[in-house]
Amino acid sequence: MLQFCTFCKIVSGELSSNTVYQDEKAFAFIDIRPVNLGHTLLVSKDHYENIFDVPDAILAHLGKTLKTISTAIKAATGAEGINIEMNNERAAGQIINHIHFHIVPRFSGDGLQHWPGKLYSEGELKEIAEKIRKSL
Repeated sequence: MLQFCTFCKIVSGELSSNTVYQDEKAFAFIDIRPVNLGHTLLVSKDHYENIFDVPDAILAHLGKTLKTISTAIKAATGAEGINIEMNNERAAGQIINHIHFHIVPRFSGDGLQHWPGKLYSEGELKEIAEKIRKSL
């Protein structure tokens, strides 16, 4: 546990939360600033900053748990869909440096907008695909 990490404090019980799930590796609680009713955060119990430093086994466990919790949230809220969101590093909107997933129930007409897509310029699509393949 990192003493300055808000999510570590929630996992340890130092800060209160409305917990909906926990096991040996994962902890889920209601977001206090929800996009929609039932918006839940799933975090690892151990401190990892984001997807870049979490061990594969923990990430796999979180992924399986994500499905279980998402299914329960959809049923409990009557949501028509679910968004799974994860921000990694400051430029992507990560505010708390502890790996976490947002599970957001969605409803027709809820007003939540997705980011706008862009078009690739000539040759850009193939170029970026090749760069990514080379980085794998």
